[in-house]
Amino acid sequence: MTEIRVRRAEPDDADALVRLRGLMLAAMGADTSDPEAPWRAIARRWFAEQLQSPETFAAYVVDDPAVGVVAGAAGNVYVHPPGPRDLSTVRGHLYNVSTEPDFRRRGLAKACVVSLLDWFRDETAVGQIELHATQDGIDLYRGLGFVEARYPTLRLRRG
Repeated sequence: MTEIRVRRAEPDDADALVRLRGLMLAAMGADTSDPEAPWRAIARRWFAEQLQSPETFAAYVVDDPAVGVVAGAAGNVYVHPPGPRDLSTVRGHLYNVSTEPDFRRRGLAKACVVSLLDWFRDETAVGQIELHATQDGIDLYRGLGFVEARYPTLRLRRG
């Protein structure tokens, strides 16, 4: 691959987005080795549904002519109350940033993230964009202007 061509994902890309999500989750320490794991079918349906809502969800991917989709990033818009430093009533969540191992360190994920940031800026009213970063990805996000939040994310699992 010499020239990076990013395109907006389409409903037919749901399987590729699930595959990339598996790579991302594995990088975060999850066991994603089972190709028939129930989460994959649920994620496939979820991505297919989200791709039908272009005003609140976008994913950008890069294709390799021989392999198909090799990198991607996704994001969505969600409602959030305004505050003194952010008068907007919606925020963005960036996630599912991943690249197939044989295609890493070529700027593909960055190109997808930049396209997604352009979408947030040009097509939504998002005031802030949030993400969770792996150690491998944190420098990419810092280079794009992301900073560590003052308050850490906490999580309560209910099932």
